[in-house]
Amino acid sequence: MNQQQDQLATLHEIRNIMDRSSRFISLSGLSGVAAGVSALAGAAVVKWYLVTHNVKYSQYLGQDLSRETVVFLVSVAALVFILALAAATYFTARNAKKKSHRVWDSKSERMLVNLFIPLAAGGVFCGALVYHNLLYFVAPAMLIFYGFALLNASKYTLSDIRYLGICELILGLLASFFIGYGLLAWTVGFGMLHVVYGTLVYVKYER
Repeated sequence: MNQQQDQLATLHEIRNIMDRSSRFISLSGLSGVAAGVSALAGAAVVKWYLVTHNVKYSQYLGQDLSRETVVFLVSVAALVFILALAAATYFTARNAKKKSHRVWDSKSERMLVNLFIPLAAGGVFCGALVYHNLLYFVAPAMLIFYGFALLNASKYTLSDIRYLGICELILGLLASFFIGYGLLAWTVGFGMLHVVYGTLVYVKYER
């Protein structure tokens, strides 16, 4: 029995070594928490703006919004993205330093390339939706492309991120049918799911 347990332990250790050599494993759970908090704060600001200007998202379904409102929404989304990216960079660099790992190497490069290709495609597609005044599909499209980006990047980092990608994808597809709840889906997907994912990853790998 002891011999069998030793063999299993050895196999487990070999698998860990192979993962460390082929995946970027310094991604911090706190990055996810910070990204989620940034998204929740952004959603709260957008909600405040819509209430203050008497704009009901579910009523207009994103159509016929004034240019000022569209610029404001896009600005908030861009600011949330920048804050999330900055937080991810900071916490991941700190986690890598703590584990004596390199932040930038071929593994992190592969992960980022596979993450940003679907993200860039999604950004261009969302720009096309705004151009054609199909604003009610922007939130679902953001969630769907982000889900694909996470799935694509999961081959090169913590496998847990795959489940977050699947959840984002499902949520985006649901929001594409229930378009009146696009803003709520965006808040859940980019806010709550990130906080939950980040907390679980932090507890699992960093405590």
